[in-house]
Amino acid sequence: MSDTTVRTAEASNADPAYGDTVVFQSEPEPAESSGAAKRGSWSRDLRFMLVVLAAIAALFLSFALVVAFSPDASGIAALAIIAAPVATMVAAYYGISLALRQVADARRAAEAADARARAAETSARESDAWAAQMESGLRVAVAKLVAARIETRDVERAAGTSDDFF
Repeated sequence: MSDTTVRTAEASNADPAYGDTVVFQSEPEPAESSGAAKRGSWSRDLRFMLVVLAAIAALFLSFALVVAFSPDASGIAALAIIAAPVATMVAAYYGISLALRQVADARRAAEAADARARAAETSARESDAWAAQMESGLRVAVAKLVAARIETRDVERAAGTSDDFF
């Protein structure tokens, strides 16, 4: 679809230059708001904090039970057996969260790059169309000057065209 939308307008909105139609610019698509990005980041950080707090609470409970019942070598070995998987799970959760965050950031960067590429293509097409219009206008001007038997050498030099252009 085009960047503009043409609609018939009421008499109060009509511009005499366009007759009874008004040209409305299409609304730009809302970009991802910074509030949503901050909220998503906050929820990820909150989840990670909850996992770490749960792991600390589990380790504290384990340590309290070891101290309360048998503070000898076998109790400490049991605490190590409990603490190692909890620490591993916390580290794994952190690694997975970090990887997911990097994937999301890479996806956003790719989408932004794609949008910039599309904008550059559109700009290039518009520039090509403008250049074609200017070339056409220059050819018409030179043709009218030639028809009026006016020297066009200065116009051709100012345009920066080759000798065989016209």
